Amino acid sequence: MQKSMPPPKPARDKPTHEIRFGTIRAAIWRNEGETGVRYNAQFARSYKDGEEWKSTDSFGREDLLTLAKIADCAHTWIFEQQQQEYERSKAANR
Repeated sequence: MQKSMPPPKPARDKPTHEIRFGTIRAAIWRNEGETGVRYNAQFARSYKDGEEWKSTDSFGREDLLTLAKIADCAHTWIFEQQQQEYERSKAANR
């Protein structure tokens, strides 16, 4: 008797934007809700465990300045997107 294969897992959505400095990255997600669009950021650090690359949300002392720079860049990118969306909606309502 042949076992049936489990259904394939759905592909994960990709972030709207990603910022990377070395092994530290920010993934920026766009979420549409009843009150409009909002953005969220997730931060991660990649590291190698033997031959395998892994990811963690834990940062050491030496990572913190890079993390702060990436957070600043993510904030700027999100602000620019919100500004563009505001301008587009303002133009559409004219």
